[in-house]
Amino acid sequence: MAINITMPALSPTMEEGTLAKWLVKPGDTISSGDVIAEIETDKATMEVEAVDEGTIAKILVDAGTEGVKVNSVIAVLAEEGEDPDEVEAPKDAGGSLKKEESSKKEEAAQTKAPEQEDKPAPKSEKPESDSAKKSVSSELGSTPMKLADVGDGGDRIKASPLARRLAKLRGIDLSNLKGSGPKGRIVKKDVESAKAGQAAASTAAGAPASPDGLILPQVLDDRVYAPDTYELKPLDGMRKTVAKRLTQSFMQVPHFPLNVDIKLDKLLAARAGINEAAPEGVKISVNDMLIKASALALIAEPDCNASFTDKGIAYHKSAHISVAVAIDGGLITPVIFNAEKKGLATIAAEMKDLASRARERKLKPQEYSGGTFSISNLGMFGIKSFGSIINQPEGIILSVGAGEKRPVVNEKNEIVPATVMTVTLSCDHRVIGGAEGARWLQAFKRYVESPESMLL
Repeated sequence: MAINITMPALSPTMEEGTLAKWLVKPGDTISSGDVIAEIETDKATMEVEAVDEGTIAKILVDAGTEGVKVNSVIAVLAEEGEDPDEVEAPKDAGGSLKKEESSKKEEAAQTKAPEQEDKPAPKSEKPESDSAKKSVSSELGSTPMKLADVGDGGDRIKASPLARRLAKLRGIDLSNLKGSGPKGRIVKKDVESAKAGQAAASTAAGAPASPDGLILPQVLDDRVYAPDTYELKPLDGMRKTVAKRLTQSFMQVPHFPLNVDIKLDKLLAARAGINEAAPEGVKISVNDMLIKASALALIAEPDCNASFTDKGIAYHKSAHISVAVAIDGGLITPVIFNAEKKGLATIAAEMKDLASRARERKLKPQEYSGGTFSISNLGMFGIKSFGSIINQPEGIILSVGAGEKRPVVNEKNEIVPATVMTVTLSCDHRVIGGAEGARWLQAFKRYVESPESMLL
């Protein structure tokens, strides 16, 4: 009996991905554990191994296909003794109909019986085909939006239900469109090809809200940006995910910032001494020492090593430090697990490896999830101070500014130069109060200004 090869879920939050490359072809014999394909998720490109053995009978999803749903059938495997040529593809191959085929079926369903289009549908008649509903829900979300107004009586605009939904989403004024359907009916493609001046006045005023409560991106309006004045680059999976998660965090998490100035002179001197004494190939960065100091501060102030969850506040037993790494097309936060127990050389080696593979999009999901605290350092760009958006489900994130020479007053009330950096702690007020956050910063400052205390 033929075996279906399905799109794997490569992370807990993965819903779809891009089938980047096939490493096998029909007729190839494979064994369990063989690498058969490469899948692009929102964060990384990962290899997919075969679970069963047999002969590749059919490949149902071409390389380069985007938006392939998890658990949809992407290929069929013939078992031993089975003729690959006689294997039939399952009806739900690829997870759903292709967009082009789906659109044609939607329009066919909506333009059928045009002579009855102006008559209200009987109560027992469904206003849309199932395929149209699927297409609409894929763009509008799981909760249907209201239809665009088409007026009534002699001024009524002839438009298909799908066209009205898309017009509502995109802020398109149907009265300015010319329909290409039967008897001039406005159909989906007419809304999609709407030109300058055809958007409703409300479009430029703001973006509509999506069913899940997020604000949808601004609709491109040719009255604001002429088509020849910009180059449009479609969003990739990472950009979409980053935009969604950070919007959710900023809207749903009550952030508040705390900032403090920290003297770096002793830490810089300690770093220089450590690197001078370190074996060849070991080089400790300031960021490595800040990771260690953050982890120790979390253990010293365990109330801050916490996450807000649907079942209560989760207080974590170890400090897992997520470190923001800028990569082409977005950012990713690889995690140094149990950082409080690791030496600086170990942290430096792990961070170098994780950052390198992050830029190549080769990290595994378990390497960039599961953090309890985040640190983002823009000091190398000369940024003096900034505030970061919390990386849910973590409760706090530390923003590190540049170390710079500043005049400070010493214990003798003398003004002397010192290397000082400003850090900002963004806290989830549902989990961490101002006093708890302040105590964490005091502990962090103590470790940074007296780096020898990290050895105790």
